[in-house]
Amino acid sequence: MEQANNEFEFPAILQLTILLILVTHNRYIYYMNPASQNVTDYTNDNTIFMVWNFKENLEVKDVFNRLCKLVINLNNSANVRFPVSRASCVMGIGYDAWLRLNLPVPLPKELVNFVPIIGEKHQAVSSKGDLHFHIRADNTSICYDMAAAIADILSPVAVSVEEVHGFRYWDSRSILGFVDGTENPQGQDRELFSMVGTDDPVYEGGSYLFVQKYIHDLSTWKGLSTEQQEKVIGRSKSDDIEMADNVKPSNSHIALANVGDDFKIVRDNMPFGNMATNEMGTYFIAYASTFSTVQKMLNNMFIGSPAGNYDRILDFSTPKTGSLFFVPTFDMMDEFSSE
Repeated sequence: MEQANNEFEFPAILQLTILLILVTHNRYIYYMNPASQNVTDYTNDNTIFMVWNFKENLEVKDVFNRLCKLVINLNNSANVRFPVSRASCVMGIGYDAWLRLNLPVPLPKELVNFVPIIGEKHQAVSSKGDLHFHIRADNTSICYDMAAAIADILSPVAVSVEEVHGFRYWDSRSILGFVDGTENPQGQDRELFSMVGTDDPVYEGGSYLFVQKYIHDLSTWKGLSTEQQEKVIGRSKSDDIEMADNVKPSNSHIALANVGDDFKIVRDNMPFGNMATNEMGTYFIAYASTFSTVQKMLNNMFIGSPAGNYDRILDFSTPKTGSLFFVPTFDMMDEFSSE
């Protein structure tokens, strides 16, 4: 009888072992909601960000239905073919596109067109985005094939207005030389802070997605001493240790971008660069359970806390885009594809 029990239990133990191997990549254990798109994963080595806008005066619903099926298929296929590459494609839908596609109403509670935030010196610009794709994998080839498949479907009815190829720079550093994403929630908190909860039950498991493409003034930045750079960020450059509160400048990035332990987001920022055009930057991407959390951070950065005490990093990093999207669950996308 004991031997029979062992034979019965072994597959379950084996499955659990495989699960732990897959989800402890980067030394963290977390559990993803299988109905949700992959917004909780940790930074990968290769990423393609794409923003597409629908062309005017064209019927786009059939193409969108096919697109939903494609994105579901791309993720399912990647999970089977490349399970250790952590490959995924996350699709977000903008406010105007949601209305044009006649998707369910009422809309997600905080899905709107992003309104520019204008401070005394710097501005968080707003840019149009109908669809956003966040494609990532350890293997560049997977990202390329996913992007190509999406472009094949969308090209007849939409225009690609942004395509950024991000890469992992050393130990998750931005081009500015500092580790990016240290304040991210870890483990199961990632789902808590990145996914809509029961306060909006129709869209539970979905996420708000906000993106900005920043271009860095590297020549000016490199003119600062390491000590001056550290005061801009609020952390040590070499070992990524946050300054004590009585040392950290009130206009440092860390001081203003962090708005409390109850208000966090999941960032998956990636550096990108074009040496020939000197276009070096960071693609800021945030998944959040509420957009109001992101709004609070942006207000602190651009307007200041108090007003006028803006984020010093903006003197060296300029946002060129700013768009808000909603990331539906796979179940929602499946419903969209059959409408």
